[in-house]
Amino acid sequence: MYDFIDTYGMMFLVGSWPGGPIGGFAGTLILAALSLAAAFPIALLMGTGRTCEIKIIRALSTIWVYVFRSIPLIMIIFWAYFLLPTIMKTEIPPFWTAVSAIVIYESAFLAEIIRGGLQALPAGQVEAARAMGLGYFQTLFTVQMPQALANMIPSLLNQFVSTIKATSIVYIIGVNEAAFSAQQINSIELTGTLRTYLVLALFYFLICALLSRLAKILEAHLNAKRLGATT
Repeated sequence: MYDFIDTYGMMFLVGSWPGGPIGGFAGTLILAALSLAAAFPIALLMGTGRTCEIKIIRALSTIWVYVFRSIPLIMIIFWAYFLLPTIMKTEIPPFWTAVSAIVIYESAFLAEIIRGGLQALPAGQVEAARAMGLGYFQTLFTVQMPQALANMIPSLLNQFVSTIKATSIVYIIGVNEAAFSAQQINSIELTGTLRTYLVLALFYFLICALLSRLAKILEAHLNAKRLGATT
């Protein structure tokens, strides 16, 4: 096992880089981070829309969230893979196809995190802001959102962990990430498939466990800060 990791460790980490495109777990982290960053503005609109007083906005946001939370990611990837080139009238690289699919998928989950963060705030703060003459959007962006975003950090980190694991499926369209690197290594080795995917699972476990631990530490810190403010 040691010799195997010594031989293929860098391929698991960065793929064929620097001789080729970056891949492996570096590619996975780039894909997950970029997708979540791009999904967040959409999620912000949908999450705030779910708490909006205007019924049509609330209804449209709810439809978006329920539809894309109910569809498997692999289906959205296939739709993006076959529809985007037709719509854009040009060939779309697999990486950007995967980003587009994950953005749509993750925006629905992030929207629920944002909605939960907003609704978890004490109702008295909104009432006080309205009593001071602040409108809906002024209350949302100056009173509710700064506090909600701070409280959402652990949940956002946990969603990042889920996204890292979800990206493993994009190897089916040829995206150069961790699962794709494992498939390449398996093709080189021809034997020892179990060993290859055990090492892949180990890398996933280490990265996701580290991020999950960080999320718990942040959550404990925020809870302690909240408790200190209350006392």
